[in-house]
Amino acid sequence: MVTHSTQAFDADVVLIGGGIMSATLGAMLAQERPDWRILLLERADALATESSGPWNNAGTGHTGFCELNYMPDPADAAKPLSMVEQFGRTRAWWDGLVADGLLDGGFLHPTPHLDVVFGERDMAYLRQRYETLRAHPEFAAMEYTENPETIRQWAPLVMEGRGSESMWGRMAATRHPGGTDVDFGALTRGLTAIVTEAGGEVRFGHEVTGLRRTLAGWTVRGKGPEGRFVIRTRRVFVGAGGKALRLLQSARLPEVRGYAVLPVGAAFLRCSDPGVARRLDGKVYGQAEIGAPPMSVPHLDRRYVDGADHLLFGPYATFSTKLLKRGRLTDFFTTLRPGNLHVVAAAALQNLGLVRYLIAQLAASRRAKFAQLQRFYPAADPAQWELIPAGQRAQLVTPDPRRVGVLQQGTELVTGAGGNAGRRRRRARTARADGRRSRGRRRGSRRCRWGARRGSCGDS
Repeated sequence: MVTHSTQAFDADVVLIGGGIMSATLGAMLAQERPDWRILLLERADALATESSGPWNNAGTGHTGFCELNYMPDPADAAKPLSMVEQFGRTRAWWDGLVADGLLDGGFLHPTPHLDVVFGERDMAYLRQRYETLRAHPEFAAMEYTENPETIRQWAPLVMEGRGSESMWGRMAATRHPGGTDVDFGALTRGLTAIVTEAGGEVRFGHEVTGLRRTLAGWTVRGKGPEGRFVIRTRRVFVGAGGKALRLLQSARLPEVRGYAVLPVGAAFLRCSDPGVARRLDGKVYGQAEIGAPPMSVPHLDRRYVDGADHLLFGPYATFSTKLLKRGRLTDFFTTLRPGNLHVVAAAALQNLGLVRYLIAQLAASRRAKFAQLQRFYPAADPAQWELIPAGQRAQLVTPDPRRVGVLQQGTELVTGAGGNAGRRRRRARTARADGRRSRGRRRGSRRCRWGARRGSCGDS
């Protein structure tokens, strides 16, 4: 019989990445498992420096009120209904934390969500979308209009300088008063404070470079301010954005075999003049151009960041082989494997519209970029706007037997095998080791040294 030595753990769970995903899970665990030792590792010197930063996202919270790309078929409300239901659960959790005094509610601001479209084709689409959605209680407060004066009441800035209909064409709009603007950077810091106040620890400047599963838990390796580190933990959560796939590959998880990512970057035009920003009460979304990918939906957002009002317009596509804003040019290439090369190639071939859109965006002049803004705000003054880089994304490509590779929107949750199944596999490996060990002491000794490196060696 082989017995396994107990292993000293440095943490019950290690959270990799200092963004909204790790912060959310950490806050939940701090409440549900107050006896757990929680350790969060972040490669930067602050929280929310990547996609969770307020300048790297539009802050809608993804309610489904205004995101037209969630509903390409105006008769199919499944995706918006799912999104608004998910956001409702999230909002209820946030509100509970605020009510309990665990979270400052300053990260959330009531902000109406609007859609504005131009031309008969898009007007017909928006009208049918509205008729479909208003039948559901979550969207009952939504309003629709084709009257320019009503649009002027909803969003005066959008109508400033618009002039005659013959110049800009007919337009229609919807408005939902129940929208929000979410500062995910402030929210990330607030949720992480719940973790640290419950006894958890955050270590900045710690870059994780590899994961290994042991028979008892996980080994997390990386580089920190004081050199290389090794952390032993019972559980690990990888919320590292563009770095996540590479780390899961290093752990040799079969669940991520065939997964791939494509780098997608963006930039926004920003106006920080409070006199301009306060003339827009809402987030105004539009319809993507014909042939453009869903992720290119233009939007003019009023943002509340660090107590100040701003306007943000975009996105404008950029390109880099980095998978993080503070990443390396080699990031994308480190994720390529023999098992996902065909997935990447197929995804590129199946999304030639995205490739053409990217090339056109990269070739566009600042004047052309500003003309896109003027479609939503004709009176915009170029002197009041600056082009800022936004977050770098790793667009997930999932293996699909029929189409080989499929671009995915949103967050993918991949869970490593464990529980009873994992224990059965470990018992099977132990039984095989017992049988082989009887064949020779020398060979058994080599196996024991291998097992010791894996933290599983015991005495028979």
